[in-house]
Amino acid sequence: MGAGTTGPIALSCGEPAGIGPEIAAKAWHELRGAVPFFVIGDADHFNGHGAPIVKISQASAAFAACGDGLPVLHRDFGPARVAGHPQAAHAQGVIDAIAEAVELAQSGAARAICTLPIHKHALQEGAGFAYPGHTEYLAALAGGVKVVMMLACAELRVVPATIHIPLSAVPAAYTPDLLRDVIRVTSDAMQRDFGLQSPRFAVAGLNPHAGENGAMGREEIAWMIPCLEGLRGEGYHIAGPLSADTMFHPAARARYDVAICAYHDQALIPIKTLDFSGGVNVTLGLPFIRTSPDHGTAFDIAGTGRADATSLVAALRMADQMAQVRAA
Repeated sequence: MGAGTTGPIALSCGEPAGIGPEIAAKAWHELRGAVPFFVIGDADHFNGHGAPIVKISQASAAFAACGDGLPVLHRDFGPARVAGHPQAAHAQGVIDAIAEAVELAQSGAARAICTLPIHKHALQEGAGFAYPGHTEYLAALAGGVKVVMMLACAELRVVPATIHIPLSAVPAAYTPDLLRDVIRVTSDAMQRDFGLQSPRFAVAGLNPHAGENGAMGREEIAWMIPCLEGLRGEGYHIAGPLSADTMFHPAARARYDVAICAYHDQALIPIKTLDFSGGVNVTLGLPFIRTSPDHGTAFDIAGTGRADATSLVAALRMADQMAQVRAA
Protein backbone atom coordinates (compact mmCIF):
# COMPACT_ATOMS: atom_id res chain seq x y z
CA MET A 1 0.00 0.00 0.00
CA GLY A 2 1.10 3.55 -0.70
CA ALA A 3 1.58 6.35 1.82
CA GLY A 4 -1.54 7.44 3.61
CA THR A 5 -3.57 4.27 2.94
CA THR A 6 -3.29 2.48 6.28
CA GLY A 7 -3.57 5.23 8.90
CA PRO A 8 -6.78 6.65 10.34
CA ILE A 9 -8.49 9.68 8.81
CA ALA A 10 -7.38 13.08 10.13
CA LEU A 11 -10.33 15.40 10.84
CA SER A 12 -9.30 19.04 11.16
CA CYS A 13 -11.30 20.88 13.80
CA GLY A 14 -12.69 23.73 11.72
CA GLU A 15 -14.22 26.76 13.44
CA PRO A 16 -14.61 25.89 17.16
CA ALA A 17 -17.65 28.18 17.58
CA GLY A 18 -19.63 26.36 14.90
CA ILE A 19 -21.30 22.95 14.84
CA GLY A 20 -18.05 21.06 14.20
CA PRO A 21 -17.58 19.71 17.75
CA GLU A 22 -21.19 18.49 17.91
CA ILE A 23 -21.20 16.71 14.55
CA ALA A 24 -17.78 15.16 15.26
CA ALA A 25 -19.22 13.61 18.43
CA LYS A 26 -22.29 12.37 16.54
CA ALA A 27 -20.11 10.92 13.78
CA TRP A 28 -18.05 9.04 16.36
CA HIS A 29 -21.23 7.53 17.82
CA GLU A 30 -22.33 6.35 14.37
CA LEU A 31 -19.00 5.10 13.06
CA ARG A 32 -16.94 4.06 16.12
CA GLY A 33 -14.22 1.82 14.77
CA ALA A 34 -15.88 1.15 11.39
CA VAL A 35 -14.11 4.21 9.96
CA PRO A 36 -11.25 5.12 12.32
CA PHE A 37 -10.69 8.86 12.54
CA PHE A 38 -9.28 11.42 14.94
CA VAL A 39 -9.69 15.16 15.42
CA ILE A 40 -6.85 17.67 15.32
CA GLY A 41 -7.80 20.53 17.62
CA ASP A 42 -8.37 21.61 21.20
CA ALA A 43 -9.81 18.68 23.14
CA ASP A 44 -11.64 21.06 25.50
CA HIS A 45 -13.71 22.35 22.56
CA PHE A 46 -15.01 18.82 21.90
CA ASN A 47 -16.04 18.05 25.49
CA GLY A 48 -19.70 18.16 26.43
CA HIS A 49 -21.18 16.99 23.12
CA GLY A 50 -22.15 13.47 24.08
CA ALA A 51 -18.96 11.60 23.23
CA PRO A 52 -16.15 10.73 25.64
CA ILE A 53 -12.88 12.37 24.62
CA VAL A 54 -9.63 10.42 24.40
CA LYS A 55 -6.51 12.54 24.01
CA ILE A 56 -3.89 10.93 21.78
CA SER A 57 -0.28 11.88 21.10
CA GLN A 58 0.06 10.43 17.61
CA ALA A 59 -2.25 9.51 14.75
CA SER A 60 -1.79 5.75 15.02
CA ALA A 61 -3.19 5.78 18.57
CA ALA A 62 -6.62 6.55 17.12
CA PHE A 63 -7.15 2.90 16.17
CA ALA A 64 -7.16 1.77 19.80
CA ALA A 65 -8.77 4.93 21.16
CA CYS A 66 -11.78 5.10 18.85
CA GLY A 67 -13.47 2.19 20.62
CA ASP A 68 -13.48 4.17 23.87
CA GLY A 69 -14.22 7.69 22.69
CA LEU A 70 -13.54 10.43 20.16
CA PRO A 71 -9.76 10.55 19.67
CA VAL A 72 -8.33 14.08 19.70
CA LEU A 73 -4.77 15.00 18.83
CA HIS A 74 -4.82 17.82 21.34
CA ARG A 75 -3.56 21.27 20.46
CA ASP A 76 -4.07 24.14 22.92
CA PHE A 77 -6.08 26.94 21.31
CA GLY A 78 -6.22 29.11 24.42
CA PRO A 79 -9.63 30.61 25.28
CA ALA A 80 -12.68 28.43 25.87
CA ARG A 81 -15.11 27.90 23.03
CA VAL A 82 -18.25 30.05 22.94
CA ALA A 83 -20.88 28.51 20.67
CA GLY A 84 -21.93 30.83 17.86
CA HIS A 85 -19.21 33.41 18.51
CA PRO A 86 -15.86 32.95 16.73
CA GLN A 87 -12.78 34.28 18.48
CA ALA A 88 -9.72 35.79 16.85
CA ALA A 89 -7.51 33.92 19.31
CA HIS A 90 -8.58 30.59 17.79
CA ALA A 91 -7.88 31.50 14.16
CA GLN A 92 -4.23 30.46 13.93
CA GLY A 93 -4.96 27.16 15.64
CA VAL A 94 -7.67 26.39 13.08
CA ILE A 95 -5.28 27.11 10.21
CA ASP A 96 -2.50 25.08 11.82
CA ALA A 97 -4.83 22.10 12.26
CA ILE A 98 -5.47 22.01 8.50
CA ALA A 99 -1.75 22.20 7.76
CA GLU A 100 -0.99 19.45 10.27
CA ALA A 101 -3.65 17.20 8.73
CA VAL A 102 -1.98 17.66 5.34
CA GLU A 103 1.46 16.86 6.80
CA LEU A 104 0.10 13.65 8.35
CA ALA A 105 -1.52 12.63 5.07
CA GLN A 106 1.60 13.36 3.07
CA SER A 107 3.78 11.39 5.50
CA GLY A 108 1.45 8.38 5.43
CA ALA A 109 0.36 8.71 9.07
CA ALA A 110 -3.19 9.50 7.91
CA ARG A 111 -4.95 7.78 5.01
CA ALA A 112 -6.98 10.90 4.16
CA ILE A 113 -8.08 14.21 5.57
CA CYS A 114 -11.59 15.42 6.25
CA THR A 115 -12.18 19.05 7.17
CA LEU A 116 -14.82 20.48 9.45
CA PRO A 117 -16.26 23.84 8.30
CA ILE A 118 -14.22 27.00 8.76
CA HIS A 119 -15.40 30.61 8.96
CA LYS A 120 -13.30 32.47 6.41
CA HIS A 121 -13.91 35.96 7.83
CA ALA A 122 -12.85 34.82 11.32
CA LEU A 123 -9.60 33.42 9.91
CA GLN A 124 -8.92 36.53 7.87
CA GLU A 125 -9.58 38.84 10.82
CA GLY A 126 -7.80 36.71 13.41
CA ALA A 127 -4.77 35.43 11.51
CA GLY A 128 -4.60 37.17 8.13
CA PHE A 129 -5.70 34.04 6.27
CA ALA A 130 -4.87 34.78 2.64
CA TYR A 131 -7.06 32.21 0.87
CA PRO A 132 -10.73 32.27 -0.22
CA GLY A 133 -11.31 28.93 1.50
CA HIS A 134 -10.16 25.40 2.23
CA THR A 135 -9.75 24.37 -1.41
CA GLU A 136 -7.28 27.10 -2.32
CA TYR A 137 -5.30 26.65 0.91
CA LEU A 138 -5.02 22.91 0.40
CA ALA A 139 -3.88 23.43 -3.20
CA ALA A 140 -1.15 25.79 -1.94
CA LEU A 141 -0.04 23.31 0.73
CA ALA A 142 0.19 20.67 -2.00
CA GLY A 143 2.52 22.86 -4.06
CA GLY A 144 0.08 24.84 -6.19
CA VAL A 145 -1.53 21.92 -8.02
CA LYS A 146 -4.66 22.35 -10.15
CA VAL A 147 -7.71 21.30 -8.18
CA VAL A 148 -11.40 20.82 -8.83
CA MET A 149 -14.34 20.97 -6.41
CA MET A 150 -16.77 18.08 -6.73
CA LEU A 151 -20.00 17.58 -4.82
CA ALA A 152 -21.09 13.97 -4.50
CA CYS A 153 -23.89 11.86 -3.09
CA ALA A 154 -25.22 8.40 -3.90
CA GLU A 155 -27.31 9.72 -6.81
CA LEU A 156 -25.01 12.32 -8.38
CA ARG A 157 -21.48 13.63 -8.78
CA VAL A 158 -21.29 17.20 -10.04
CA VAL A 159 -18.45 19.66 -10.67
CA PRO A 160 -18.90 23.44 -11.01
CA ALA A 161 -16.19 24.66 -13.40
CA THR A 162 -16.40 28.16 -11.91
CA ILE A 163 -17.19 28.42 -8.23
CA HIS A 164 -17.57 31.44 -5.95
CA ILE A 165 -17.75 34.28 -8.44
CA PRO A 166 -20.65 36.54 -9.48
CA LEU A 167 -22.88 35.14 -12.20
CA SER A 168 -22.01 38.19 -14.31
CA ALA A 169 -18.34 37.14 -14.25
CA VAL A 170 -18.93 33.55 -15.38
CA PRO A 171 -18.89 34.05 -19.20
CA ALA A 172 -15.43 35.63 -19.06
CA ALA A 173 -14.03 33.16 -16.51
CA TYR A 174 -15.36 30.04 -18.22
CA THR A 175 -12.85 29.36 -21.00
CA PRO A 176 -11.74 26.40 -23.12
CA ASP A 177 -8.56 26.07 -21.05
CA LEU A 178 -10.56 25.96 -17.82
CA LEU A 179 -13.00 23.37 -19.15
CA ARG A 180 -10.15 21.18 -20.42
CA ASP A 181 -8.36 21.39 -17.07
CA VAL A 182 -11.53 20.56 -15.13
CA ILE A 183 -12.28 17.48 -17.22
CA ARG A 184 -8.70 16.22 -17.15
CA VAL A 185 -8.31 16.63 -13.39
CA THR A 186 -11.72 15.06 -12.77
CA SER A 187 -11.03 12.14 -15.09
CA ASP A 188 -7.71 11.38 -13.38
CA ALA A 189 -9.41 11.46 -9.97
CA MET A 190 -12.26 9.24 -11.09
CA GLN A 191 -9.73 6.63 -12.16
CA ARG A 192 -7.39 6.94 -9.16
CA ASP A 193 -9.89 7.42 -6.33
CA PHE A 194 -13.20 6.01 -7.56
CA GLY A 195 -12.09 3.07 -9.72
CA LEU A 196 -13.80 4.35 -12.89
CA GLN A 197 -11.31 3.57 -15.65
CA SER A 198 -13.37 5.21 -18.41
CA PRO A 199 -15.54 7.85 -16.71
CA ARG A 200 -18.49 9.27 -18.60
CA PHE A 201 -19.01 13.04 -18.52
CA ALA A 202 -22.09 15.14 -19.23
CA VAL A 203 -21.26 18.81 -19.81
CA ALA A 204 -23.96 21.41 -19.29
CA GLY A 205 -24.21 24.34 -21.66
CA LEU A 206 -23.71 27.82 -20.31
CA ASN A 207 -26.94 29.18 -21.76
CA PRO A 208 -30.59 28.05 -21.55
CA HIS A 209 -31.19 25.05 -23.83
CA ALA A 210 -27.40 24.98 -24.42
CA GLY A 211 -27.84 28.08 -26.55
CA GLU A 212 -30.42 26.50 -28.90
CA ASN A 213 -28.21 26.83 -31.99
CA GLY A 214 -27.21 30.36 -31.10
CA ALA A 215 -30.70 31.72 -30.43
CA MET A 216 -30.04 32.04 -26.68
CA GLY A 217 -26.29 32.61 -26.61
CA ARG A 218 -23.32 31.66 -28.74
CA GLU A 219 -20.73 30.32 -26.26
CA GLU A 220 -21.68 26.74 -27.05
CA ILE A 221 -21.14 27.24 -30.79
CA ALA A 222 -18.17 29.58 -30.45
CA TRP A 223 -16.01 27.43 -28.19
CA MET A 224 -17.72 24.72 -26.13
CA ILE A 225 -18.53 22.36 -29.02
CA PRO A 226 -15.01 22.60 -30.54
CA CYS A 227 -13.42 22.19 -27.09
CA LEU A 228 -15.42 19.06 -26.31
CA GLU A 229 -14.75 17.62 -29.77
CA GLY A 230 -11.04 18.01 -29.12
CA LEU A 231 -11.32 16.21 -25.78
CA ARG A 232 -13.29 13.39 -27.39
CA GLY A 233 -10.42 13.06 -29.84
CA GLU A 234 -8.13 12.48 -26.85
CA GLY A 235 -10.32 9.58 -25.72
CA TYR A 236 -12.59 11.21 -23.16
CA HIS A 237 -16.22 10.03 -23.06
CA ILE A 238 -18.23 13.26 -23.13
CA ALA A 239 -21.83 14.16 -23.90
CA GLY A 240 -22.62 17.82 -24.44
CA PRO A 241 -22.97 20.64 -24.28
CA LEU A 242 -26.39 19.66 -22.96
CA SER A 243 -29.39 21.64 -21.79
CA ALA A 244 -28.93 21.76 -18.02
CA ASP A 245 -32.66 21.57 -17.30
CA THR A 246 -32.87 17.99 -18.62
CA MET A 247 -29.62 16.62 -17.17
CA PHE A 248 -30.66 15.65 -13.67
CA HIS A 249 -33.72 13.41 -13.82
CA PRO A 250 -33.06 9.71 -13.06
CA ALA A 251 -32.85 8.45 -16.64
CA ALA A 252 -30.41 11.22 -17.58
CA ARG A 253 -28.21 10.63 -14.53
CA ALA A 254 -27.89 6.96 -15.45
CA ARG A 255 -26.03 7.95 -18.63
CA TYR A 256 -23.04 9.64 -16.97
CA ASP A 257 -20.68 9.37 -14.00
CA VAL A 258 -19.97 13.08 -13.49
CA ALA A 259 -21.83 16.22 -14.56
CA ILE A 260 -19.69 19.26 -15.40
CA CYS A 261 -21.52 22.55 -14.90
CA ALA A 262 -20.64 26.09 -15.85
CA TYR A 263 -21.31 27.82 -12.54
CA HIS A 264 -22.06 27.30 -8.86
CA ASP A 265 -25.85 27.17 -8.74
CA GLN A 266 -26.16 25.13 -11.94
CA ALA A 267 -24.22 22.41 -10.10
CA LEU A 268 -25.34 22.77 -6.50
CA ILE A 269 -29.10 23.15 -6.92
CA PRO A 270 -29.57 19.61 -8.30
CA ILE A 271 -27.38 17.85 -5.74
CA LYS A 272 -28.86 19.74 -2.80
CA THR A 273 -32.33 18.94 -4.09
CA LEU A 274 -31.49 15.25 -4.39
CA ASP A 275 -29.68 14.92 -1.04
CA PHE A 276 -29.56 18.09 1.01
CA SER A 277 -28.15 16.44 4.14
CA GLY A 278 -25.85 13.80 2.67
CA GLY A 279 -23.78 15.63 0.06
CA VAL A 280 -19.99 15.54 0.31
CA ASN A 281 -17.47 18.13 -0.89
CA VAL A 282 -14.41 16.44 -2.46
CA THR A 283 -11.29 18.24 -3.64
CA LEU A 284 -9.97 16.49 -6.75
CA GLY A 285 -6.39 16.84 -7.97
CA LEU A 286 -4.61 16.83 -4.62
CA PRO A 287 -1.86 14.26 -3.94
CA PHE A 288 -3.81 13.28 -0.81
CA ILE A 289 -7.52 12.61 -0.27
CA ARG A 290 -9.68 15.42 1.10
CA THR A 291 -13.40 15.38 1.78
CA SER A 292 -15.64 17.69 3.76
CA PRO A 293 -19.27 17.97 4.80
CA ASP A 294 -21.19 20.11 2.34
CA HIS A 295 -22.31 22.82 4.76
CA GLY A 296 -20.96 25.69 6.80
CA THR A 297 -20.43 26.52 10.46
CA ALA A 298 -24.15 27.04 11.22
CA PHE A 299 -23.54 29.49 14.05
CA ASP A 300 -27.30 29.95 14.45
CA ILE A 301 -27.74 26.40 15.80
CA ALA A 302 -24.31 25.85 17.37
CA GLY A 303 -24.66 24.67 20.95
CA THR A 304 -28.33 23.68 20.59
CA GLY A 305 -27.81 19.97 19.93
CA ARG A 306 -29.76 20.20 16.66
CA ALA A 307 -26.86 19.82 14.19
CA ASP A 308 -27.16 17.02 11.64
CA ALA A 309 -24.00 14.91 11.20
CA THR A 310 -25.23 13.09 8.07
CA SER A 311 -22.93 14.96 5.69
CA LEU A 312 -19.88 14.51 7.94
CA VAL A 313 -20.55 10.77 8.28
CA ALA A 314 -20.86 10.54 4.49
CA ALA A 315 -17.63 12.54 4.06
CA LEU A 316 -15.69 10.25 6.40
CA ARG A 317 -17.07 7.15 4.70
CA MET A 318 -16.23 8.52 1.25
CA ALA A 319 -12.67 9.39 2.33
CA ASP A 320 -12.26 5.84 3.61
CA GLN A 321 -13.62 4.33 0.39
CA MET A 322 -11.39 6.57 -1.75
CA ALA A 323 -8.34 5.52 0.27
CA GLN A 324 -9.17 1.87 -0.28
CA VAL A 325 -9.50 2.39 -4.05
CA ARG A 326 -6.27 4.39 -4.20
CA ALA A 327 -4.46 1.63 -2.30
CA ALA A 328 -5.69 -1.21 -4.50
